[in-house]
Amino acid sequence: MQNTFIRLVLGAYVLFFLLSGCAPVVLTGVGVGAGAGALMVEDRRSSGTYVDDEGIELKTSRRIGEQLGDKAHINVTSFNRNVLLTGEVPDEFSRKEAEKLAMSIENVQNVSNEIAVAPKSSLASRSNDALITSKVKARFINNKVFQMNHVKVVTENGVVYLLGLVTRKEGDAATRIASTTESVKKVVKVFKYLD
Repeated sequence: MQNTFIRLVLGAYVLFFLLSGCAPVVLTGVGVGAGAGALMVEDRRSSGTYVDDEGIELKTSRRIGEQLGDKAHINVTSFNRNVLLTGEVPDEFSRKEAEKLAMSIENVQNVSNEIAVAPKSSLASRSNDALITSKVKARFINNKVFQMNHVKVVTENGVVYLLGLVTRKEGDAATRIASTTESVKKVVKVFKYLD
């Protein structure tokens, strides 16, 4: 039983990397710089904004970890200098503190605080979220309505968050596809519209 669970978790992570566009970097051993460069070429964000987003995620995660430690499980996602916070904290003070710390990071323009005051999610729940993210991305690829890297997908406790610089048509299509994906409880749009 435990071996089956471990294989399921590992399979979900491999599938996640394959569908997230990280497969060439992971599977061929190509340097991170080359993989990031290839992703930046097709991204609607400027290369400066792309790099800022990576730095914002790292700095915010580190600062939140230093302040809140093991009592919190918080994911930080930055797209176009807009930060999405998801996860769980034990109290409202910690929730507000995480948002305050994110806003203090250089170049952050906005913070969407979707952190729940709840017990930390289990490994099984997080694995299920990774699987849901992979399913949504696979359906995006199969539907061919927009370029995959124009929409970033984050899943927390069965809730799918969609971020990106998109047209209304692309945003509507992404929302429809995500909301009709198996196991998705709800879809939250964190888009910036181009039109």
